[in-house]
Amino acid sequence: MHRDATGSGIAPPAGPPEEKPLDYRPVLLAVAVATAGVLPAFLTGGLAVQVRGEMGFGSAALGLAVALFFVTSSTASVVMGRVVERIGAHRGMRLAVVGSAASLSCVALFAGSWTGLVVCLMFGGLSNAMTHPATHLSLARQVPEGRQGYSFGIKQAAIPAATLLAGLAVPGIALTFGWRWAFAGGALLAVGVALLVPKERIGGVRKVAEARTSDAPMGPLVLLAVGIGLGSAAATPLGAFVVESSVETGLRVGTAGLLLALGSAASIVVRVLFGRLADGMGGGRLLLVAGMLGAGVAGFVMLSTGSAALVVPGVLLAFAAGWGWPGLFNFAVVKSNPGAPAAATGVTQTGASGGAAVGPILFGLVVEAAGYGTAWLFSGVLALVALVAILAGRRMVLRGRAGFGAGPFTNVREKG
Repeated sequence: MHRDATGSGIAPPAGPPEEKPLDYRPVLLAVAVATAGVLPAFLTGGLAVQVRGEMGFGSAALGLAVALFFVTSSTASVVMGRVVERIGAHRGMRLAVVGSAASLSCVALFAGSWTGLVVCLMFGGLSNAMTHPATHLSLARQVPEGRQGYSFGIKQAAIPAATLLAGLAVPGIALTFGWRWAFAGGALLAVGVALLVPKERIGGVRKVAEARTSDAPMGPLVLLAVGIGLGSAAATPLGAFVVESSVETGLRVGTAGLLLALGSAASIVVRVLFGRLADGMGGGRLLLVAGMLGAGVAGFVMLSTGSAALVVPGVLLAFAAGWGWPGLFNFAVVKSNPGAPAAATGVTQTGASGGAAVGPILFGLVVEAAGYGTAWLFSGVLALVALVAILAGRRMVLRGRAGFGAGPFTNVREKG
């Protein structure tokens, strides 16, 4: 019998293990890398008026150029995820942001036509394909177990951060010095991020290879990639079309712009809060993702009514629930693939980037053919099918069906 400090002879029951404090350095670095990786696309969108004015092409061509950035990122994600597993997270992040700096410099110095712009952006898409697996691997390896969901939620705020930088670049640089200087400034920013990435520790790559117990089985990952792809296709039109759609319901332009900002803020807050919530969950994270998508469907249905009374709750619900789940989704995939987090999220990122590319294009075509009401219903249907695909992928994960082999997805009922 062990005596306690009071000498009573009975030691008090051990309390819960003390939670390790979160070192924000790898988390903030992941945000910076992810922001730099997607900056070529969002900077092109933010400076669209100036870029199109000089090069002489229309809005449709601009949309196609940005879409090709994400298409390239989508097609390269699987390969880049496996590359990151081999070279390590820090080397992957450094290569990604250097590639983004090269893409931004290419636009600033050499893009004189639509074709030239597309070539520069597609190179940036290749770099962006490495960004997400590298940052996910870094967070999985460097953040304490009980704080990873929180860190993934913070990391997913990188996309709104890139949009913010693009917006600030218009009055701050483009209208004063010219749009090419804005891209040059973005390139310098990316180079600065690259310098912040620490060198891989001696033997770090070898340790990563040892930790990788096996490749993530493709069957469940493909279903989950379809799910996040459809969910992304449903939600990404929010940023591009909410203002115009809200104005059609009777809101003033300024009010609609404020509503867009509030919706974006709601999405950021939900990503962080639900990531923190996921840290305390023993399982069911993909179920929570599905539930959020279901709530997002309700938001899209509200928007489809065209009612001025429903547009505000519809936008907030669509942004918060229908587009607040990517960090939670990525965390669930990483938790289910502890031996190959970069390779696994490389596969699912294929769907995410593909959905980001085609979603706004499809939405715009539906708007032109049938109006905003039908287009928002279309987004709701996509979100609903995404929900079904994610639940099916989760079911396959839990069953570990024959044909996909034993690996990180096997017997993970307590994780996914």
